[in-house]
Amino acid sequence: MPALPLLKVVIAAAVIATASWLSNKRPEMAGFIVALPLVSMLALLFSYAEYRNVESTVTFAKSILVGVPVSYLFFLPFFVAERFHLNFWMTYLAGLLLLVAGFFLHQGIMQWIK
Repeated sequence: MPALPLLKVVIAAAVIATASWLSNKRPEMAGFIVALPLVSMLALLFSYAEYRNVESTVTFAKSILVGVPVSYLFFLPFFVAERFHLNFWMTYLAGLLLLVAGFFLHQGIMQWIK
C-alpha cells in the first residue's frame, strides 16, 4: 500500500512539471491547464481509485462545487481594503474570518442538498 501515496505524488508532480514546461513552448495551453481545477480533478480521481465508492465520490465533487465559490469569501476584504484603510494583516485576518463563516455556510448548503 505505501506505493499508492508515492504514485499520487508522481502523478501530481508530472502534471505541474508538464504545465511548467509548456509555459515556454505553448503558454496559452499551459495557462489553460493551470486554470483547470487540477487539485480537485486529481483528488477525485485518486479518491475513487483508492476507495471505489461512487456515492462518496459524488458527494466529494458536490462539496468541491459548493466550496469553490464559498472560498472566494477570503478575497472580499481585499476589494474594500483601501476604502476602509485596512492594512495587509487586517485584510488577511478578515479574509480568514470570512472563510470560517464560509465553512459553516458550506456545511449548511451540503446538508440542504443531500
